Parts: sequence; structure tokens; C-alpha cells
Amino acid sequence: MTSFDASTWPELAHRSGSGAVLVVPWGSTEQHGPHLPVTTDTDIAVAIAMAAAEHDDRLAVAPPVSYGSSGEHQAFAGTLSIGQDVTELVLLELGRSAGIHFALTMVVSAHGGNAVPVARAISRLVHEGRRIAAWSPSWGGDLHAGRTETSIMLAIDPDRVRLERAEVGDRRTIAELLPLLQRRGVGSVSPNGVLGDPAGASVDEGRRLLAAAVQDLARGIETLRAAPIVEVSR
Repeated sequence: MTSFDASTWPELAHRSGSGAVLVVPWGSTEQHGPHLPVTTDTDIAVAIAMAAAEHDDRLAVAPPVSYGSSGEHQAFAGTLSIGQDVTELVLLELGRSAGIHFALTMVVSAHGGNAVPVARAISRLVHEGRRIAAWSPSWGGDLHAGRTETSIMLAIDPDRVRLERAEVGDRRTIAELLPLLQRRGVGSVSPNGVLGDPAGASVDEGRRLLAAAVQDLARGIETLRAAPIVEVSR
């Protein structure tokens, strides 16, 4: 495993050949209810990327991008959003820079609000002929700061989970909530910021979810490796 925080540029140059994949954890800084840290999405992205790299020494894990499009959470203190347009632009420039020394780049995005700008940036980068893709976990379960994310954070760092403060939030489905969230934000439907119910969260469940996500990411990376190189005239 190669991690940027413990590497010099010659070491990274040695590892940036055609078989290496740069993995970029991408999260957010936003409220996650009264019991989870505002870095939850970033923590999850980093944990998945690092775990995947432990099983594949061809992966180089970049420092995380800790800000994204989180405007729907802006009613809550601790939310720092850069919006969709800036998120897209950051990934565009980052992807172009990464492509100079790494033949392959995989963005591990653990924040649903980043989905649209990340997809737009990836589409443009691929059109430019760059070998880049984005992967996001598909947990099922509740939507935000409920049992799923609480279990995962218990597995990652239980000391930063305030279970005694956990509260049930709005438990409607994404289909029911999405129009409301887009118009008025999370605060309009859930005063505590939770979309789901943290009750029943456990370390064991979190470990199972993380393990499944790491396996799925590994498959995504192999798909990226096998993708044909697209020549684009400039």
C-alpha cells in the first residue's frame, strides 16, 4: 500500500507506472445528526480506500478531499459546502493533474450530494481520454446518520460516536424526501439532521458493510484497469 502522507515524490514516481491506480477519497464536511462527526463522509471514504489498498499494493491513496456539495445541510452548524459547480471544477482539475503521473484514477465518493457534479466531471475527463472513474458505496438501509452510517462509524472510530445523543429522524424513503430536500433542505424535514434511525447500530454490522464495500470497490478498480484506452484528438 502507498499513502501520500508517508511518501516522497521519488517514491510516488516509482509507484506511478501503468499498473498503479491513484485512489482519491472524496467526502464532505457536513452535519451528521447530534451523534456523528461532521467528517463522517470523509472518514468513510478514507477507510474504504485504505482497506482496499491493504489488499492491493498497486493502489496509491491520495489525501482526501474533505469538502463537497452539501447545500442541503446548510441549516446546520459545521456544514461547509463548496457547491456543485466548484466540486465539479475541483475534480476536473484534479483529474487532469493526476493523469500526468498516474495512468488510472479512481474517485471514492462517500457523499451522495457529490453524485451529480462528480458524474459531470468524470464524463468530461473520460471524453478527454483520461482513465478515470468514480465509485460510491451502495449501502441500502437509511439515508443519513441513521443505523447504517452509525454502524460504519462505530467500526471505524467508536470513540467519536456519541451514541447517548443518537435520535431518530425522518424515516421516509428517498423518493418521498428528495423533492423536499431539494427545495428546502434537510432542516425542513428533520430538525436533528437525521434521515433514518440510529437504533440498533453495531460494530459488527459496520464491519460487514465496510468489508462488502471494499470488495465492491476492488471490482470497480479491476473494471477500470480493463477499460480500453480511448484516444482523443486535441
